[in-house]
Amino acid sequence: MHSDSVATAYTTVDGDFVHELEIKRSRFITYLRRVESEDQARGLISELRKSHFDARHHCSAFILGADRMAMRSNDDGEPSGTAGIPMLDALAKRETGPGHTDLSDIVAVVVRYFGGILLGAGGLVRAYSESVSSALDEAPLIRRQRLRILGVDADYAAAGRLENDLRAAGVQVLGTDYGPRLATLRVGLNDEETVIEKFRDRLATLSAGASRGENLGTEWVDLR
Repeated sequence: MHSDSVATAYTTVDGDFVHELEIKRSRFITYLRRVESEDQARGLISELRKSHFDARHHCSAFILGADRMAMRSNDDGEPSGTAGIPMLDALAKRETGPGHTDLSDIVAVVVRYFGGILLGAGGLVRAYSESVSSALDEAPLIRRQRLRILGVDADYAAAGRLENDLRAAGVQVLGTDYGPRLATLRVGLNDEETVIEKFRDRLATLSAGASRGENLGTEWVDLR
């Protein structure tokens, strides 16, 4: 995913999240979902049009890609510029850390049930922006990073201890594959030569020189 991107890390929502606000009797129900394509984003919009068929508006915004190259929004019948763009701004300008505005691979849909009181253009902008911002305040977010993957071979008897030692050293151990004779630990490292060489030095010590780690390429990994 995003193999041609320049960015090496970004933040997304960890699964699905729902949040509701009531503003002057109108219900604003915000749905957030992690997505990896425009089709997936539009899939949530389609789902909500069916499950909330009696709602007046299903406004949406989404951002895709580690470099956030795809950004779309839709007012879905609200006055132009009063829903989709404020929602997109709430996603795009969200700080996920000091100086970080890197939220991506996320779609937000706000389902509005009209309560009979007109909010005016300014009121709608504030309502849709607040709906998404309030949802993001409570939604579980997760950091994703493009890591260099190395395969580290070990005897079955030594694999468990080696995995514990690597985890204790702060190394991301992504899983273990068991072959006919050896276990292969998949580890993720910052894609920098100095980091990889330092890891290999540590690995040589831990494995008594038995493995340097085979380069398996790069992957986007959820940091948990």
